[in-house]
Amino acid sequence: MKSLRIYFITALGLVGLGLASCADSFLDVEPETSLFDENFYATQADAELALIGCYDGWQRTSSDADISFYLLSEVMSDQCFGATGTNDKRNYQIIDRFDISEEPTFTDLANNLWVSYYRGIFRCNKLLQELDNIAWNGEDEAARLVNRNRVEGETRVLRALLYFDMVRLFGNIPLLTEPTEENLPQVNPDEVYRLMAEDLLFGAGNIPANAYPKAKASENDGRITQHAAKALLARVYLYYTGYYDQTDLVGMVSAQQALTGLEEVIASEEFALVGEFKNLWEAASTTVEEDEAGNKVMQSSFAGRGNSETVLAQKFNYTQDYNGNMDGNRWLVMMGMRNTNIFPYGRGWGACTVHPKVAQAYDNGDTRRTASMIDFEGEGILADFEGIETQREYTGYSVKKYTPMSKWEQDPNTNEWRLVDGVAGLGEGDFQVSQYQDYIVIRYADVLLMAAELGSANAGEYLNRVRRRAYTVDGEVAAEFSEVAASEQNIMEERELEFAFEGLRYWDLLRQGVDYAASVISEEAGVEVLSGEETDQVVIESNNFTSKKGLFQIPQTQISLSNRLLKQNAGW
Repeated sequence: MKSLRIYFITALGLVGLGLASCADSFLDVEPETSLFDENFYATQADAELALIGCYDGWQRTSSDADISFYLLSEVMSDQCFGATGTNDKRNYQIIDRFDISEEPTFTDLANNLWVSYYRGIFRCNKLLQELDNIAWNGEDEAARLVNRNRVEGETRVLRALLYFDMVRLFGNIPLLTEPTEENLPQVNPDEVYRLMAEDLLFGAGNIPANAYPKAKASENDGRITQHAAKALLARVYLYYTGYYDQTDLVGMVSAQQALTGLEEVIASEEFALVGEFKNLWEAASTTVEEDEAGNKVMQSSFAGRGNSETVLAQKFNYTQDYNGNMDGNRWLVMMGMRNTNIFPYGRGWGACTVHPKVAQAYDNGDTRRTASMIDFEGEGILADFEGIETQREYTGYSVKKYTPMSKWEQDPNTNEWRLVDGVAGLGEGDFQVSQYQDYIVIRYADVLLMAAELGSANAGEYLNRVRRRAYTVDGEVAAEFSEVAASEQNIMEERELEFAFEGLRYWDLLRQGVDYAASVISEEAGVEVLSGEETDQVVIESNNFTSKKGLFQIPQTQISLSNRLLKQNAGW
């Protein structure tokens, strides 16, 4: 894999710290800092800086990839269509329909993603390799070991996060456990899962419980905690045992062990459900009113970043620009309403229009419907949607949970109010690259529902605690709410509604079996949509899905650079 090898040379010069600009090409190998191996990795301060570089490597999988793991997860699911614009190439239709014939020249759909993930893995491996060379702080060996184990635990969980995305998406992938320039073959997925299990168990057992307390979320939100490691281990367990039809996680983690970790997260009392579902999301919790002077006063009940329900978040900032600063949520612009700001929603490129069946799945009184999706007609904004003329696969609905924001501001010259991008005035970038909304990887609601699924003695309580919140407004529970039994079907149906558009649905389907996922995702008869205001149909054939076993296309560039050591996934 020559592309990996060339990047590794670059990363050695940069020490994998994310301190340099994004290279224009893989051949740009000149080091841009003075932090070389020979004068680094000596002190704990060096290790902490390298650890931040590992977090940066994870962040960059969403800041500089051509298409993100989140977007792939949503477009491949049954809840969203590819969409984008009528004049765009049909690359998003390839993803949505699992059909390369939609745009046959697109054989590298996730090449930048592939490279970005292995960059992050390299950084983690490099730090792990150097741990024995660090002079750790502490008055005695026990204190020094605590510091070392925390850094090692965070690094290993980050590596597990990166590998979990890759192995789910591509199946057979190269497994790198140390910095290397070797052209490595793909391995059996069990080897990847074994490393992930080892990493997550280490993180869960060695990151101190008080390392990053929730009470100080303003200082440490986004850091890997032992709670995040335990929750992620359960997610990995459920996916692996479901997709591969196994009873344990590569012989290392049983259902009881996964459940015990979740129960420990719950017992920690570090987390709680946010009172109202809409307050989890910026767009769902933002309104505007006019005061007596005609000024527009924006109000928000948003629970905020690092709120009580956030177990793990991938963090972003508004300072990404075109000058090499890389810390923005690059995929969020794809979720925006096409070319249109309608308060509080911001403009974007119109991907991931919502399947109409999702709107119909929510009961009366379930607040998650209006908090999760934008209803153009129901919210009375269809007449203002200028982008409909070029919107592909318009359904009347788009994603609200993750969408760019707009805001009202006064023109400094005329004092008249105008609607602008939510990121306007915050940095040197723009609405395409400077979106700052965090991606919530694990919510406490997920901890409760996974524990219920794994057979907790409190399964019914956990399930109905999540359901009750969905029907709650101003502390009052809607009359339509009723408790349900903690059956597997009820839990999976609850996950479908609770986690819509959060990047989980596709993997929840796939872990119930490839044939089952195909039966839910396929649209053999077609779904009627509008493309450029003309009638169109989305047809997804189940055999296109089953032939690929739900796996994605390995980038042709990587196959070529490996001298064809890498093999393409079946069906692609």
